[in-house]
Amino acid sequence: MTAAIHATAILGAGAKLGSHVSIGPYAIVEDEVELGSGCFVEAHAIVKNGTVLGDGCRVGHFAVVGGEPQYLAFDPATSSGVKVGMGTRIGEGVTIHRSIQEKEVTCVGDNVYLMGYSHVAHDCVLGDQVVVANGALLGGHVELGTNCFVGGGAAFHQFVRVGEGAMVGGMAEVSADVPPFVTVARRNLACGLNLVGLRRRQLPRKVIADLKECYRAVYFHEGNPQRRAEKALASGELPSTLQGRAFLEFFLSGERGFVRSRKVRDSENDS
Repeated sequence: MTAAIHATAILGAGAKLGSHVSIGPYAIVEDEVELGSGCFVEAHAIVKNGTVLGDGCRVGHFAVVGGEPQYLAFDPATSSGVKVGMGTRIGEGVTIHRSIQEKEVTCVGDNVYLMGYSHVAHDCVLGDQVVVANGALLGGHVELGTNCFVGGGAAFHQFVRVGEGAMVGGMAEVSADVPPFVTVARRNLACGLNLVGLRRRQLPRKVIADLKECYRAVYFHEGNPQRRAEKALASGELPSTLQGRAFLEFFLSGERGFVRSRKVRDSENDS
């Protein structure tokens, strides 16, 4: 079986379909779309020109993949798109906008889960195994590292970076970069390591211990987090694992600053 296309679905003549694709009632798949093998486009979903879905993706009811970016200077004639990796689930009402740049794409990795009514703006880059819960909003150019978890209703400013394995709590407001393996809540508030996520990934105890030391070096002291990370790296005492190095080196780049520690904030409020 090549494809199962409902009689009420609209399929562009130029669309490229892999084997065993299913397209539900009243769904729309436009001309310049590629659907990998085993993809399922549910009823009333829309997959727009320039979208490429890897094998085994599922697009939920009323989702729109590849829509025009919410960017006032955008030229609709721009040839851009969305690329989604294998096994990704796009929930009901999700919106993913295409890039604002010619020949560029908004990129979603493998085995990502975008839950209902979440939004991925233009030029975002989401790593593999990312989970974005209901109603979360990603501004343009946001980057989420592999194995990130984003709670429901969280909102991200444009150009924010979130490192590997971080967890962002529900309803959080994020306008600063989030280092790898860190938990963030409220407004740019670092609340320690994402220990639950680290243990679920079965990382060795020595990795967790090293990350704890690196976190303390940056966040248990007042001062600029970038300078603290640079000092830790220069000391030669930290890190002892690749994950610890990834944590510290995250602070060496970025333009939005970094989330702040609850411990430091409390001391600032007391002073």
